Amino acid sequence: MNDPVLLTGAGGHVGQVILDGLREEYDWRLMFHSEPAVEPEFPYWTGEVQDHDDVAPAAAGVGAIIHLAGDPRPSAPWKSVLQNNIDGTHTLYEVAVDEGVEKFVYASSNHAVGAFETEERTPEMYRPHDTDRLDGTELPRPGNKYGISKAAGETIGRYYHDEHDLSVCNIRIGNLNEGHPPIDYDRGQAMWLSPRDCVHIHECALEADYGYEIVYGISNNDRRYYSLERTTEALGHEPMDNSAEWAGDD
Repeated sequence: MNDPVLLTGAGGHVGQVILDGLREEYDWRLMFHSEPAVEPEFPYWTGEVQDHDDVAPAAAGVGAIIHLAGDPRPSAPWKSVLQNNIDGTHTLYEVAVDEGVEKFVYASSNHAVGAFETEERTPEMYRPHDTDRLDGTELPRPGNKYGISKAAGETIGRYYHDEHDLSVCNIRIGNLNEGHPPIDYDRGQAMWLSPRDCVHIHECALEADYGYEIVYGISNNDRRYYSLERTTEALGHEPMDNSAEWAGDD
């Protein structure tokens, strides 16, 4: 990707990890919800992602968008996810089409399929011996209203790919956690995404050729119930870390 890249939600946890890891690799444009405490080294804008007039100047001339902005709370109420997540994602796609953007990388979430984790299936589904894994071809099964908003974002992307031939990659992000993942917590071990794997999957999403994809963003954990097969096939991303290697270590 030689054109500038717009990163929304640049002040959030995932945004900071991506920017720290790929700072020198791309010509970044950043969007924040509010004025950052420290002056960024790249051009930046502040505003609401659901406001076309706020987003359009930030997206002018970019070749790709990594869209992270929104209300990330699993307990977020409907009014918030409707405005910030669903309307915001729709606005970003509209602007992407207006600006001739080539690629749209969307931060989906494990919560888009959270209701697969039923009482009958857990905690066994988190254990290494369980081979029943979600691969991105299953229908969404959100476990909360935040998950509904992420599933809606994936569907919005499907429309813009089909209607406008926009390359769309939805990354169902697990639990990004610096250091070691939660010890003696099966779900945390299964969902762990290391910072360097987070950086690499987004870099691959910017560089790979694809049409419309739903992939899982976790590390190569012994305990996992998401398949990484499509992540590797579509993006060329092979996670380097494994939560099992961190268990009990500092």
